[in-house]
Amino acid sequence: MAEKHNADPQQRELLRVCRIGRAQGLKGEVNVRAFTDEPEERFAPGSVLLTEDGREFEVVRSRKFKERWIVLFKGVTDRNASEALNGTMLYVEPTYSDDEDDDGDDGFYAEELIGLEARIYEGDGSAAADSDAAYAVAGKVTDVMESPAQWLLTVTEPSGAESLVPFVEEIVPEVDPDEGYLVLTPPNGLLQDR
Repeated sequence: MAEKHNADPQQRELLRVCRIGRAQGLKGEVNVRAFTDEPEERFAPGSVLLTEDGREFEVVRSRKFKERWIVLFKGVTDRNASEALNGTMLYVEPTYSDDEDDDGDDGFYAEELIGLEARIYEGDGSAAADSDAAYAVAGKVTDVMESPAQWLLTVTEPSGAESLVPFVEEIVPEVDPDEGYLVLTPPNGLLQDR
């Protein structure tokens, strides 16, 4: 396992890929919880994943088993080494291409959504570029989980209650990471405080 220490101040730009879990077998493989919608690409042999402090983990091989991934990293050769990695978060640097989103579709990385303020606007539910539009703060996005149908946003409400909100256009019609918020139009009962 090659190590690279990176003092790059843009560490916050890293995108979360997975969290290493328990060891799998005796030869260094680990179970991982994937947070990416591209696991086949991220866990392909030769792929390099990073820790927040800049250590590199190169994928030797991987396989999907039921709903989880089992990965072998270069330099991790036995159960003791794999057990020592339990709980390690791995990331990649974001890559953008000029032809992405040419169809006008706004794609988001999960990390862009975490920390956004969740707002509910009066009226049609849209800010509609009106900075004076009245809204209530429903909470803050504190996590993003993948489900088979769509992402689920964990919205932590002012009371501390957590609600899972499907990340679909009908319920989350507007997302503005640059301004730090997203708009919710939740059906009755979706949020615990409402």
